[in-house]
Amino acid sequence: MTLRKTLSLTALTLGLAAPALAEDLTIGLATAQTGGLAPYDQPSLAGFEMRVDEINAAGGIAGKFPIKLIAKDTRSDAAQTALVAQELVDAGVQIMITPCDADPSIAAGMITQGAGIPAFSFCATTPTLPLAVGDFMFGNYPADNVQAAMLAGHAIEAGYKTAYILTSPDSAYTLKLPQYFGQAFAAKGGTVLGEGTFAMGQQDFSAEVTKIAAMDPKPDVIMTAAYEPDFPAFVRQLRGAGVTTQVLGSDGIDSPTTFAMGDLVEGVVFSTAGFATEGSALAAFNAKYKEKTGEEPNTVYIANGYDLGTVIEVAVTKADSLDPAAIRDAIASLENVEGVTGAISYAGTMGMPLRSVSLVRIVGGNRELVTQGVPAPEEVPAP
Repeated sequence: MTLRKTLSLTALTLGLAAPALAEDLTIGLATAQTGGLAPYDQPSLAGFEMRVDEINAAGGIAGKFPIKLIAKDTRSDAAQTALVAQELVDAGVQIMITPCDADPSIAAGMITQGAGIPAFSFCATTPTLPLAVGDFMFGNYPADNVQAAMLAGHAIEAGYKTAYILTSPDSAYTLKLPQYFGQAFAAKGGTVLGEGTFAMGQQDFSAEVTKIAAMDPKPDVIMTAAYEPDFPAFVRQLRGAGVTTQVLGSDGIDSPTTFAMGDLVEGVVFSTAGFATEGSALAAFNAKYKEKTGEEPNTVYIANGYDLGTVIEVAVTKADSLDPAAIRDAIASLENVEGVTGAISYAGTMGMPLRSVSLVRIVGGNRELVTQGVPAPEEVPAP
């Protein structure tokens, strides 16, 4: 670890009591600066760095633990993520941040678990992520099954009786979240008419679109967890085929690319981690971010990364130590940490935080809040 030299010349020469040395908390960032996960990891990192700057400007965590960041590009590749994670462990990090996807996060987590270092995924949502790694792995975003339960509740309340789900087996997120939706939708009395599949990055959805267009009756709603570049390609081809069926998406489409698609995504509803209502903490954060950067925050991932900085600050303060095991125990006991996106709790969970989900409708290229809250536990499909 790096020690910050704070001994003054006066203290040394006069033999006065020397102030305590401030010790850095070193956080490793094994995240995607390039590749398909960069549109999610980079906004998260921007928010995280903003919070770290604030903490350090105030003297560090609890006034005595400045934060040092070491970032390495995983290139959105699971194998590269594991290599980067090992390099960061060898560099002596006490906390690791991993990408916005379960697969590379598991790859990194296998390294950090063995080293006894707590790790957070920036925004992976697979509810079994911590279980797949161990007790040093934590999520930082509403889990897939929680998002799915909120989306299913909305679908039923909107009067949709039938659904079609589109999945990809190429990632846990694109496979399981729509399936969780189907389970929750059926449990509420809805009927899933079919399930289609796609390969991530394929860009040609003609087979699926043709199948949906030929369905009789057509489903009332289509739900998918596809994200860039797949979601834009699917929606363009779906609407191009004249299919006007309501589309539900998940947090992966909370991106500038989606909102730039104009009429093609008009009315699409998706789940996300927060919505800036007037007078809310998130609205205040957005204003602060714009003042600092000169730009409007264009995705909630920025605020989500900022909140992770707060979670780490509270955990290290509670542990009053830079020992990774003590920090891990503190994280696992956190309750109602006040973030700008809402309260965040880890106590009583298996590592995925309990936190609110917002459903947002795209209207005229802008966000419109549909509802927000936490679904009843009995409505959430088992992971």
